[in-house]
Amino acid sequence: MSAPVLALTDVSKDYHGLRPLRIASLSVAEGEQVALLGFDQSTAEIFVNLVTGASLPDRGSIRLFGRATTDIADSADWLTVVDRFGIVSRRAVLLDALTVVQNLAMPYTLEIEPPSADIRARAIAVATETGLPESTFDRPIAELDAAGVFRARLARAVALDPAVLLFEHPTAEVARADIGSLAAQCRAVASRRGIATVALTADRSFAEAAAPRLLTLEPATGRLGSGGWLSRLRGP
Repeated sequence: MSAPVLALTDVSKDYHGLRPLRIASLSVAEGEQVALLGFDQSTAEIFVNLVTGASLPDRGSIRLFGRATTDIADSADWLTVVDRFGIVSRRAVLLDALTVVQNLAMPYTLEIEPPSADIRARAIAVATETGLPESTFDRPIAELDAAGVFRARLARAVALDPAVLLFEHPTAEVARADIGSLAAQCRAVASRRGIATVALTADRSFAEAAAPRLLTLEPATGRLGSGGWLSRLRGP
């Protein structure tokens, strides 16, 4: 059996909040889709930084593709790790004045005014895969609604075929009516490409639709379980 693409054991990271971020244990297999509830915006950002090797835990072990993040030697080595991640987050910048195609061409080239025919075709292919309609391709990102921006972020995140896709509170600005279709698109794209996904979200409806494995963080202990205090907030 192959090693998990991502494994956290007894992790603690102090970020000067109420308590440190603690993760007792989390293992994500190749191609597995997992949603995590119980992370606020700050702890979600800390989690993403930890699992991508951008920061190191105060305690515990984080292994990416079988390798400890503490073994990353330098910035060049770190970039080879980061290249295996795609991130869907408001922190992942799209350039509002550029068109959808130009933004989605940027993972492949900086020659985007205009992109070559080959690069344009690649950008359109990934836009189509994530559900962006043809009418948006040559429109500035600033003209898209929140669901369209979400799809553009997803397209940008998967453009270079990552092994792991991280969602960091991706639906915070999205209309409730769009959540189901967006979650289904995320799950379909990840399944088709065989990408492992970890969704950190406060949106339980998105979590349930985006991933078959749903876990809730107990902040005091760091345990991730299928029940927990957050699930009880749903009521009867």
